[in-house]
Amino acid sequence: MRPSFKVLIAIVLTLAAAGALGAAWVSLVEAPAPKVATSGTAAIGGPFTLVSTNDGNVTDQTYRGKWLLIFFGYTFCPDACPTALNNISVALEKLGADAGKLQPLFVTVDPQRDTREVLAEYLKSFDSRIIGLTGPQDQIDRVVKEYRVYVASQKSETQGDDNYLVSHSAYII
Repeated sequence: MRPSFKVLIAIVLTLAAAGALGAAWVSLVEAPAPKVATSGTAAIGGPFTLVSTNDGNVTDQTYRGKWLLIFFGYTFCPDACPTALNNISVALEKLGADAGKLQPLFVTVDPQRDTREVLAEYLKSFDSRIIGLTGPQDQIDRVVKEYRVYVASQKSETQGDDNYLVSHSAYII
């Protein structure tokens, strides 16, 4: 072998070894953890006092120690409410014993028609662990505002007609 070829091989091997050492050093050096950016806490929810279908007056403190599933709707709702309540019922069944850690609540957005008795009768069609909440219109309005729920009554043009729909958010909180 010629001496210049031996030098060339030595240079190539040296560069390869240096590259391997550099790659090993880079992989061993720990990259700084990325900063986690947050925008704060969700401003949803707040204190409430309402009438329960099974315990009379209740507050948000009544359910401390349990995870709450809250759905806002009304008993005359033709589609979103029965679907959501059925989904909650199925989830409770699938959770088995762990369902005891949850308290599902159905808060009316139509307290004129949804009295305590009407809610209790309506909820018999779903899981018995779902508790209905109602109250005077001003209390319902406060809770709706605190939980950032959209509600718009679509009254009919006939005076005194109780046959109307209420547009509302349809998510489970």
